[in-house]
Amino acid sequence: MSYVISNIPYFKCWVRKEFTCNHDRYHGEFLHALAIAVNTIPDRSLSFQVVFTGITCSSDGVEENVHGGAMWARMPIQALVADRPMEEWPERMEDHLCQPWDCEARDHSVVVLDRVSSSPWIAKIDHEFHEARYILTVDYTGNSIADSPDQHKQSHLLYLTDGPWEGNIVALPNNRARATSPALWNTGEGAPDFRPSQYLHSAEGHSSYTDPNVTFDNLYSEGVEDYDI
Repeated sequence: MSYVISNIPYFKCWVRKEFTCNHDRYHGEFLHALAIAVNTIPDRSLSFQVVFTGITCSSDGVEENVHGGAMWARMPIQALVADRPMEEWPERMEDHLCQPWDCEARDHSVVVLDRVSSSPWIAKIDHEFHEARYILTVDYTGNSIADSPDQHKQSHLLYLTDGPWEGNIVALPNNRARATSPALWNTGEGAPDFRPSQYLHSAEGHSSYTDPNVTFDNLYSEGVEDYDI
């Protein structure tokens, strides 16, 4: 379990250069980087520790720059574009489209869900469906929102592979994304018939927990008389 920042399986990306100059200039230019860690701050979008590789891309082409090895902490997800072949650079997405639910907690874990990592995903953004590729998942805990069964959200980090935002990196919860794996399941069409659960499940919260014949019913007992309770 990490607090505020975690190492991640690094991925190559481009950073919108205006994010490095308070949005005053450099719009339409991009700095190549490696995203090497993720930050989670409640009520904000995911952000990333990036280290620049010394390459700039602009309308003048690709060239070296002085930024190689420089790092930037808490670079917002909205600044990142996947390092993949594209015909043109995507427009920046609005915050609520890029990550529709903010980070729920500082306490979090990072995991790569291996079974759904190799095949395309389907992402629903602004009422439309887009193909995407999976990067990693951030899960949250440690407060009443993150640990509530009807409020908890994961952030699945994806990059879009089609549509007007192709190349942008997004963070979507389960109810905005669908994994595909043709060898293991048929991908459904239409809305799943799901409703968030408001129930918590706990063995020690059950009324039987006060009954020694139930609580201590293990391989080594024949009854409650075996225990000094």
